[in-house]
Amino acid sequence: MQQAKAVVFDNSGTLIRRYRAVKNIKTGVICDHISTIDIVDYKTNRVLVVLQTDPTKCVMKAKPQQTIRHFLEKNKVDIGVSYSSKDIDKELILDILKNDQSRVSDIQDTVNAVIKKHYNVQICSGSGFIMNVDSGEIEFTITAGGKIFKEVPQVIKELINRGVEIYVASGDRTKSLEELAEYIHIPRGNVCGTADSWDKRDIVRHLKQYYKVMMVGNSSNDLLAIEEADVGVLTLQQGEDVPEKLYNGANVVVYNIKDILGIDF
Repeated sequence: MQQAKAVVFDNSGTLIRRYRAVKNIKTGVICDHISTIDIVDYKTNRVLVVLQTDPTKCVMKAKPQQTIRHFLEKNKVDIGVSYSSKDIDKELILDILKNDQSRVSDIQDTVNAVIKKHYNVQICSGSGFIMNVDSGEIEFTITAGGKIFKEVPQVIKELINRGVEIYVASGDRTKSLEELAEYIHIPRGNVCGTADSWDKRDIVRHLKQYYKVMMVGNSSNDLLAIEEADVGVLTLQQGEDVPEKLYNGANVVVYNIKDILGIDF
């Protein structure tokens, strides 16, 4: 009897073409060519935090001069740790930020930068920040938007026709992934939002009890899951440079998401 199969996709850079605006709090400069994963990896005391709210509504309607910490507390906005080089409890983040003076306007600036490029923040991670857990400071604010790669709906449809179970495990905001799930016609229960590197690995490990598992990702935060999967796939459709360790960890490298249909697993 043939073993059941599952494919686990990352979202940002894998299913969608991502556009990201990053603001350096110290300099005020906004750029779009820096990887947030690389920023976090550059120092061992950094963590990438995602706001579990719609940036175009809650964030953009907030008073710009209030501190980010005050905004999160006042509006009871949940947060998630999307990526870090060491484990940190999200419950500690507000306490760590008690003296940080970064403003909501710093996030709003990045939201506006993404909207001007006509990317949809509802199918990506939305807004967040990178903080230094030692100094208690927000060093960068971030907003990311996306456009679904045109091949994705057909790829998902074909996999489902083959009897493959589809999952999405991503560091992106949970609500945005639920909207993506609706768009590509997979159950909302098959999406795992704000999943960090270890979460993704554990999701793949759990699914391997029931399926032969392929993991498809494009970034360092996918590496543990790619290595854990029966078949680990690195996709380069986003067009960004990736570290050598990703090439070494993957079984297969593809340049278009449709190429996974030709992988026998």
